[in-house]
Amino acid sequence: MDFGWTLVIQAAVTAASVLAALAVFWFAVMKPHLDRKVEEIIQAAREIEPGVKRGVREGVEETLRELPESTAKESSRQFLRFGSNLFENGLSSFLGDVPGQERKPRKDL
Repeated sequence: MDFGWTLVIQAAVTAASVLAALAVFWFAVMKPHLDRKVEEIIQAAREIEPGVKRGVREGVEETLRELPESTAKESSRQFLRFGSNLFENGLSSFLGDVPGQERKPRKDL
């Protein structure tokens, strides 16, 4: 039975030694290193945020300035296409398929 107790004590001491070494490594090396990295990331995020906010604001303003012009062009094009189809195909374009419509190549698309 002495050998059994020696083996159990040896395993316990080894486990305690490994856990102590890991704890020292974690608290002395890893935790301070990770804390520094987190602070660097937070600082970088604080520096980047105003630039991103400014870029998004400029992009939205530019889009809003260009929106009415492009929307008017597209609406006009769609209206003209509808009008030309109505003129070419008559009332049947409202009511259903026009025979031969799928065979005509579209040049304005």
